[in-house]
Amino acid sequence: MSLTHALQALAVMALWGLNFVVSKWALQEFSPLFVMFIRFVLVAALIVPFFRIPREKLLPIAALSVTLGSIHFPLMFNGLNGIDAATASLAVQAQVPFSSLLAAVVFKDKLGWRRATGMAAAFAGVLVIAGEPRLGNALPSLFMLLAASLAFAVASIQMKLIGSVNGFAVNGWMALMAAPQLLVLSLLFEHGQMESLANATWLGWGSIVYMAVGVTIIAYGLWYPLLNRYDVNQTMPYLLTVPVFGVAAGVLLMDNPLTVNLLLGGALTIGGVGIIVKRRPRTVNETVTNPT
Repeated sequence: MSLTHALQALAVMALWGLNFVVSKWALQEFSPLFVMFIRFVLVAALIVPFFRIPREKLLPIAALSVTLGSIHFPLMFNGLNGIDAATASLAVQAQVPFSSLLAAVVFKDKLGWRRATGMAAAFAGVLVIAGEPRLGNALPSLFMLLAASLAFAVASIQMKLIGSVNGFAVNGWMALMAAPQLLVLSLLFEHGQMESLANATWLGWGSIVYMAVGVTIIAYGLWYPLLNRYDVNQTMPYLLTVPVFGVAAGVLLMDNPLTVNLLLGGALTIGGVGIIVKRRPRTVNETVTNPT
């Protein structure tokens, strides 16, 4: 990979890693479900008019929107609301071993001892992080992030079954279908939506724009050309830097503590994920990533 394209790949990972902190900023002004509703409305408005999908793919994408819109993102953002960005960026890496386990069940992928070792290391890392005394009352939030990671692993199976469809089209149409679900859930379980709209600052709105434009459109716009140009072994390792950028952003921008448990658990988690990624199970690939 050329130096320019390597820097391009790292820029994408930085955009995704920084999103954990940006999401925390958005959650300071908007409730979790409502902020995702606004984000998805913006994503759909920017993508759907320009990317169509085959009619036969509408039902699978609708099912995907339920998994992501009604299960994954509500769990993800409610969990993120109660835990620091650095810890969250590491905890969500559990989606990779979860995806491998589901691939073994659904696609009959052979795990092998190397991938099994990677799964054990990744989950051990999460346990080390969970055992940190400072988390205390934040453990329910951590468990919500793990549940969100499992839901995303299910979504990765659905994405695989959808087949070859333009990634922007999937993102846009999934957002269009998920937005009403999130609005209904927000109206049922949250309050103060109109007040948050009226009192939102430039930081709150800027955070939502970043999540919609920076994370979904710009990042994927930079990433997809690299996927088409280079071999999977050249591009996939860059995904391992997302939690590194996430932890760094949390420490530098939000004063998240960099503890021994976080460092050790993070090393185990990223190392385990690295082993799994190297073995490339069918549902753990470059196009199935979760930058929140």
